[in-house]
Amino acid sequence: MTWNLTAMMCLIWALTLLYGEMFAFWVPSVFTCSWPHLSSKIKRIEYPDDFVKVAVLADPQLMDRTSLSVAPKSLALEIAQFYTDVYMRRAFLASVLPFEPDVILFLGDYFDGGPYLSDEEWQESLSRLRHIFDLDTLDSVKHIKVYHLPGNHDVGYSALHSHMPQVFSRYENVFGTRNYQFKVGGLDFIAIDAQTLDGHPQRDSTSATWKFVKNVSMDSSSVPRVLLSHIPLYRSSDTSCGPYRSSNIINQRVRRDDLGEDILYQNYISEEKTESLLDSVRPVFVLSGHDHDQCTVTHTSKYGPVTEQTLGTISWQQGNLYPSFMLLSAWNHSFPNATIGKDAVLTHLCFLPLQTHIYIWYLCQFVLTLLLALFWPTSGVSILGHVDFTGYIRSVISCNIFKGSKEKVDEENCEYDMVWDAEGSMHLVKRMIKAAVSSNENGATERGNAVMRSAAKKQLMQDTDVLMPSDVSVHVPTDTSTKIAPRINKSKANMAIRRIIRTIRVITVVAAVNLPIYMILLFKDWIDK
Repeated sequence: MTWNLTAMMCLIWALTLLYGEMFAFWVPSVFTCSWPHLSSKIKRIEYPDDFVKVAVLADPQLMDRTSLSVAPKSLALEIAQFYTDVYMRRAFLASVLPFEPDVILFLGDYFDGGPYLSDEEWQESLSRLRHIFDLDTLDSVKHIKVYHLPGNHDVGYSALHSHMPQVFSRYENVFGTRNYQFKVGGLDFIAIDAQTLDGHPQRDSTSATWKFVKNVSMDSSSVPRVLLSHIPLYRSSDTSCGPYRSSNIINQRVRRDDLGEDILYQNYISEEKTESLLDSVRPVFVLSGHDHDQCTVTHTSKYGPVTEQTLGTISWQQGNLYPSFMLLSAWNHSFPNATIGKDAVLTHLCFLPLQTHIYIWYLCQFVLTLLLALFWPTSGVSILGHVDFTGYIRSVISCNIFKGSKEKVDEENCEYDMVWDAEGSMHLVKRMIKAAVSSNENGATERGNAVMRSAAKKQLMQDTDVLMPSDVSVHVPTDTSTKIAPRINKSKANMAIRRIIRTIRVITVVAAVNLPIYMILLFKDWIDK
């Protein structure tokens, strides 16, 4: 029975690890997500190339020495970094790439303490980012275009720029210019450095961004536009974010420097700058990040309503239990005018595995394994007063109650003795009764209801005494009970020791079988392919 329990727990643990470390990341691409144009009812969709497929990711925010209140290079920080990086790499390789996107768009915040990292630390974080999202092979090998947007954790807010101008050059040397536009299918994507919009107008970074916006506004092209801003546009307090929001709504928070000129922190672009941005760019759709949670709002501009989709973080360590990414289908043909371009953008929000819940389930299953190994009966599952039904059924079968009439007669000549083992379980032990013998006055034996002779009775009582267990006290003298009590206590102690040893053996075997499986699953995606 112990080995049956061990084998069962090994199998359960193996299946759990396979799901938590691998199968769960297949769920979005196999079951829960699809490109929105494939499920759309728009009649004009006739060919697969009618839409360009864009995967949108936001706020990976790789952990570094600024993330936790622990010493740099400490074991706790290294473990947190590793498991966060592994999760995002798995999510990217197993959940995003199977959709075979044509374009991958990052909405900023690649690092956690980007502006405050030394050049060496920044390069180390950059290497991790390249590894997690396979950036070195996406364009050259997989022919997937990648576009980047700066976030506040990458270049900081406007108050920082005058003191640390090198953060711009360090960012642009790797990711390119911060304000630019690019074409995807029949749409123009307008990427802006939102961290500079509310800065002092005389700052070079702020004036450069608004100069770019002005140039976009002067373009009279009728191509529909999608605005990309790391920081969400202004929304009034307690604005509903739709059904996909998992945390409380965050209202406007703005902190400025002592002179009140530059931004130290903001979670939304100011209302004034939002109106100017929408009226100048005239987008049909807006994408943003920064909030780490999903939010869908509709803005009002002089050119009509504009939907903004704020995307949640792809990391499970950034305050959102429900990491996500977006599949965006961009119409691949030109439009006669920009007003009908609103139908050119289709989106589908995809949720990733709940890593926190997976780890909680691992912990619960470990406790369950420990309890089962400690309290599982050694000889079958006992219920109703510790009656061993497995032993009972085996005894019944051995008595041949399902055979012919001769066997029924034999059954009448067998009895069952109740015997308790050292662990307190009761067993029914079959004992054959000697054939009853009777004689008439002439001494001849008879069948049927025979009268047992005194000698036979005496022999039967001796047989019963032999079969009776020594630890059963039924109408025994007091001095005999005092002798049996230490024996029972010793038996219970031995049983406890045996159960502890069995528990250690079960846990050891389960760990020996499943730890290699876990390590293989843990590193199979982390190693470069």
